[in-house]
Amino acid sequence: MTEAPPLRIALFTLDSLASSAAVSAFIGAHAAELVLIGRSKPYRAAAGGAFGQFWRHLRRSGPRFLPYLFVNFVLPPLVARWRGRRGLAEIAHARCITLLEVEDVNGTACHAALQAARPDVILTFHFDQIFTLETLALARLGGVNIHPSLLPRHRGPIPAFWALQEGPGATGVSIHRIAARIDAGEVLAQRAHALPAGISASTAARLLHEAALPMIGDVLRALAAGRAEGVAAPILPYCGFPNATEIRAARRRGVRLVRAADWRAALGL
Repeated sequence: MTEAPPLRIALFTLDSLASSAAVSAFIGAHAAELVLIGRSKPYRAAAGGAFGQFWRHLRRSGPRFLPYLFVNFVLPPLVARWRGRRGLAEIAHARCITLLEVEDVNGTACHAALQAARPDVILTFHFDQIFTLETLALARLGGVNIHPSLLPRHRGPIPAFWALQEGPGATGVSIHRIAARIDAGEVLAQRAHALPAGISASTAARLLHEAALPMIGDVLRALAAGRAEGVAAPILPYCGFPNATEIRAARRRGVRLVRAADWRAALGL
């Protein structure tokens, strides 16, 4: 049987300590298939800008949430520039892959980039913008997302925080089709992944994104061959960012957003 040709992939991601190592490894393994990399602008106006996002998180989650944001999103790019490390832009340039700074994933600039790249599939790997069905239709096979939880549990932006509170057996990775509702599409692959005791939600997110890497190739090959079969699951409640009360309750159960290991990782120590 002749193997199906590899897919043309448009990868959409967000600079973050939680996923940058896994994203870099994926690019290294699939560079020949990547026709576009979309990097979300973290402080875009539509999301409130830097101050608006800071104030929104502070009002909802309280000051204990700020170290999580700083370690995962603010400190890593600063350290990378200070140490002269290659970031996503340098990696894309070295691989001759078009890099798009995404202000609005459903806007005209992104649509034009997708139309020019002609991807077979859109792959999101820790991306913080929501695709419309119109945007997904610009890829022949639509969109697929890597989500660090055992869907349908823990839909939302910080699943490791919620999964750790359930204890052993609650953590894992799902790869699913992108649908109109967040993290609610058919599951194409799923695997439970045990984590060391006592780790933070930040470390858990890094380990779970890395655990997805062996699964992605299998899903992409199945999509290319037209034999990817999804499993529809019931849509459970959305787990958003925790509020201050929920963070305090998690701390009493021993679940932390950030620990010393995360600061060391962010600083490259």
